[in-house]
Amino acid sequence: MRRKKGRFTRFMGMMFRLVSTLVIVGAAMVGLSSCAQKDVAEFADRQPTLMLEQFFVGQTVAYGIFEDRFGNVRRQFRVNLDGQLDGDDLILDEDFLYDDGERAKRIWTIANNGKNEAGLYQYQGTADDITGTASGIVAGNTMNWSYDVVLNMSGNDVEVHFDDWIYKQDEEVAINRAYISKYGIEIGSVTIVFLRGKAAAAVGPLDLSQWPE
Repeated sequence: MRRKKGRFTRFMGMMFRLVSTLVIVGAAMVGLSSCAQKDVAEFADRQPTLMLEQFFVGQTVAYGIFEDRFGNVRRQFRVNLDGQLDGDDLILDEDFLYDDGERAKRIWTIANNGKNEAGLYQYQGTADDITGTASGIVAGNTMNWSYDVVLNMSGNDVEVHFDDWIYKQDEEVAINRAYISKYGIEIGSVTIVFLRGKAAAAVGPLDLSQWPE
């Protein structure tokens, strides 16, 4: 009798783990499906209109957080950005400070490639730590910007995919929501608030020598 009870307990434990795994996979697939269904063209009538090379020219500051797939805040960071026009290209110099003291830098070269068949502006960008070319489309006040980048995770270099959504709120504020995935499965997200113009001048440039206590 005890042997049968033990087998039953082990069987129920296996079933519980199986169901739990299926629930997690199902939730991930639902999340992926909802992200895939979002189309930047849906924002074509939203105002104020975003033009990347206009918004990011000059000095911009940003505050951001990184959350894992369960919504836990893993890192916080702040950024000073300097944007300059080189002909038709936007050169965007980004300096990062993370809450653990790490410093990082990325310099984007971003080109406006004109309108596509749907009448939406297309962008392409490159940076040293970006694999290949980033691509983006702007509709109304929104930009969908996607690229692959190598991140250091627990001492290992891992290539992940970023699916960025930038929403211009007014002439001085934009919000970026980025979804990070590996092998098509979302592993985290980033939220960034960009401030430019008078809003940036009121708080920046940010002190990136050390994280504030």
